[in-house]
Amino acid sequence: QVQLQESGPGLVKPSQTLSLTCTVSGGSITTNYYYWSWIRQPPGKGLEWIGYIAYSGSTYYSPSLKSRTSISRDTSKNQFTLQLSSVTPEDTAVYYCARRGTDYYCSGYVCYVSKADFGSWGQGTQVTVSS
Repeated sequence: QVQLQESGPGLVKPSQTLSLTCTVSGGSITTNYYYWSWIRQPPGKGLEWIGYIAYSGSTYYSPSLKSRTSISRDTSKNQFTLQLSSVTPEDTAVYYCARRGTDYYCSGYVCYVSKADFGSWGQGTQVTVSS
């Protein structure tokens, strides 16, 4: 059974870059046809999808966050990483990594999802943006 674990700083200063890593065990991030996503949940709000890196290495980002987001991977470590630049306090949230067995397409500008849309989730990590 695949397991995902987020790691990274819990506190980031405004204007800096948030960087989180998801370590995957029990399955390879290059296995056909899985999509590895980053999702966040700000306080009192729903789950917002940020972007994914596919088994092939291709990436796809939420339109609302695309200009500030980069997702990459290290296949030797079976990890994928989120970088979100120029953060503000509005980026404070619990950040999750998750796996989906089919492609995902966001039809809107901000992409809201539910837990059921993804088959496996990490436990989540709190990131606070504050000076």
